[in-house]
Amino acid sequence: MRLDAERWRGRRGVARILDALGADQGLTRYVGGAVRDELLQIPVNDIDFATRLRPDQVVARLEAARIKAVPTGIAHGTITAVADGQPAEITTLRADVSTDGRRATVAFSDDWKADAERRDFTINALYADPQTGEIFDYFGGLGDIAARLVRFIGDPLQRIAEDHLRILRFFRFHARFGQGEPDAAALDACTARANDLMALSRERIADETVKTLGLPDPVGTIALMVNRGIFIPVLPEIISATRLAALVADEAAATIAPDAIRRLAALLPPDPAIADKVAARLKLSTKARKRLAAAADPDLSTNPRALAYWAGTETAIDRLLLAGHPADATALTAWPVPRLPISGGKLIKLGMTEGPAVATALKAIDRRWVAAGFPDGPAFDQLVAEEVARGGKG
Repeated sequence: MRLDAERWRGRRGVARILDALGADQGLTRYVGGAVRDELLQIPVNDIDFATRLRPDQVVARLEAARIKAVPTGIAHGTITAVADGQPAEITTLRADVSTDGRRATVAFSDDWKADAERRDFTINALYADPQTGEIFDYFGGLGDIAARLVRFIGDPLQRIAEDHLRILRFFRFHARFGQGEPDAAALDACTARANDLMALSRERIADETVKTLGLPDPVGTIALMVNRGIFIPVLPEIISATRLAALVADEAAATIAPDAIRRLAALLPPDPAIADKVAARLKLSTKARKRLAAAADPDLSTNPRALAYWAGTETAIDRLLLAGHPADATALTAWPVPRLPISGGKLIKLGMTEGPAVATALKAIDRRWVAAGFPDGPAFDQLVAEEVARGGKG
C-alpha cells in the first residue's frame, strides 16, 4: 500500500519542507493522522512530519530554506514550520524516558520503530516515505484501519498509565473511526483506570469531551462511557445518554449542525445551576459557560419567536431541540430577529414628557409587541398610541 507521493508533494508548502529536511536522504517522513486519514479516504487537513534530525538541526535547515520555524514544543522535539503560509508540525523521533500520566520526559532518537512505539494507537503510528509513498507499519495499524478498530500499541494499561488522557482519546477515536464493538482489551483498561482522569487538568478533559460530542454521532460511544463508569470521577452528573440520543436525532431532523455545548447540555440535568457548575469545573470559556447554562434551562413558556427575541436565537434553538421541537428550531434559523421599531425620542415627539416614564412605556410597548407576534403598520401604531396615552404608567 502506498500514498500518491507526487500528489502529496504538490500540497502547499510540502515540497519546500521535504527538500529542507532531507526527505530524499530518508531523514523525514509523513506521520500520524494525515497518513491515517488518507488511508481511510477522508479529507486530510494538516500534514505532520517525523524526522531523524534534532530540533536545532530542523530549525537551522528551515531557516536556511527561508521557511519560518516556530519552536512550539521544542522541549519535546516539535517545531512548527510555516511554508507558503501553511503551518506543519515537525517532530524529532523520540523515546520516552519517564512518564507520570500527565507529561513525559523524552530522549531524541533516530529509530523509527521506537518513535512509533511511544504513540497511542496503531492507526496513529503509520509513516510514509515522501519519495515513494511507501507505508511503514510497525504495529498492525493497516489491519486495524481495514477493520476500523482503535487499538492501543502494546499493553493498554501501561499506555494509559503513561498518559491518562488516552482514556478519553480512545473513546473519541472509536466514535470517529471505529465500527462495531470496541477493542475489548482497550475498553477494559479504560474502565479499570477511569479514576486516573482525576489527575488531569479540567481543560484537557473539557477539550476531549467537546471534541467527542462534536462528532457526527457520538451517542453509542457516550452511552458506552456511561455504562462503563468513565464519567464518574470527573463528570458524575452524566448518568445517561438517552437525551443525547434524542437530541442528535432532532438535530438531523432539523438539519441543524451538531453542536458540542448543546449536546453537553443534553447529558446534564435540565438545571442552569448544575450546568453552570459543570462549566466552571471544566473551565469553559465565559461564552460557552453562559450558553450551557441557558440551554439547560427548560423554560419554553413563550412561543419560539418570542423566545428567540428575549433569549437570543442560539439559546432558543438549543432549548427547542433539547425539548424535542425540531420543526420550531428549523423555522427560527430562517427568521431574522427584529428590533423594536421605535425609540424613546420618537415617544417624546409623540407627546410624552422626557423622563423615567418614557423608559417604562418603551418596556410596555416591547412586551406587548412581542406578545402580539411583532406586528407592524397600523397595528403597531395603535399599540404605541395606547401606551403614549397611558403616559408610561405600565
